[in-house]
Amino acid sequence: MSPTINVKGSDSGAARVLGSGASGIAELLLFHPVDTIAKRLMSNKSKVSLSTLSPIIFKEYATAPLGRRLLSLFPGLGYAAGYKVTQRIYKYGGQPWFNDILSKNYKDSFTNAFGERKGKMVMQATAGSLTGIGEVVLLPLDALKIKRQVNPEAFRGRGVVRIFLEEGTTLYRGWGWTMARNAPGSFALFGASAVTKEYLFGIQDYHKATWGQNFVASVAGAVASITVAAPLDTIKTRIQNANFESKVSGFTVVKDLLKNEGPTALFKGLTPKILVVGPKLVFSYTLAQSLIPWFSKYV
Repeated sequence: MSPTINVKGSDSGAARVLGSGASGIAELLLFHPVDTIAKRLMSNKSKVSLSTLSPIIFKEYATAPLGRRLLSLFPGLGYAAGYKVTQRIYKYGGQPWFNDILSKNYKDSFTNAFGERKGKMVMQATAGSLTGIGEVVLLPLDALKIKRQVNPEAFRGRGVVRIFLEEGTTLYRGWGWTMARNAPGSFALFGASAVTKEYLFGIQDYHKATWGQNFVASVAGAVASITVAAPLDTIKTRIQNANFESKVSGFTVVKDLLKNEGPTALFKGLTPKILVVGPKLVFSYTLAQSLIPWFSKYV
């Protein structure tokens, strides 16, 4: 018997779209330059020092006036808007939907395997993992955003429609590595958040968490997610930022990285990601967790 997927959750679909969409827009406006810096650091294959930091971050604008340098951190803003808002709606609005499906069809299985309390948390994490795997459908937008940030020469003056027509499935390059990164990363994000609410704050109904409780839970989830996904994220980024005609596989990227830079290179950019990318995940996740129940009162 196939599982029931038409389920009604505690929040309306409109509330989930509005709450998660608003969090995505707010995050984009505040953190796009931070994301650009992190991507450029991860894509850099040479040793980073104080003398090379500026050319890595600002590229050809390293010696330009301060205002022009800051503007150079906003490449691909249109692609970023399309990707980030869509991704946040899918991730933060989709995870509760997956959780509703699991609760409707498999709650007894989770309870029997882990107990009632732990089963609820594992179900939240599993719903997050399923959401992360499905996120691969948004990969073309992510690939275009990353290329605009770290390898704009790959566009060669082409518009987005022409790129989709000409490049086709190459925009899904790295899809396997993306799924491999997203599954444990999203599991850790939603799982650590649930554990924090359950054990630290003793919250039974996660929707009733306060802004402060959502913030602390988001911090735990973000740090866990970024750390778990870091090695695969580095591989995915290097696959995606190559020129469109490049056919380098993920295994080749891993082999070259380990040979030339050592295993610690898999965690390149982890510290700046936790310090500067972590807050944007904390910001958007806290906002989404708080706004979705709020919008549910009106829609």
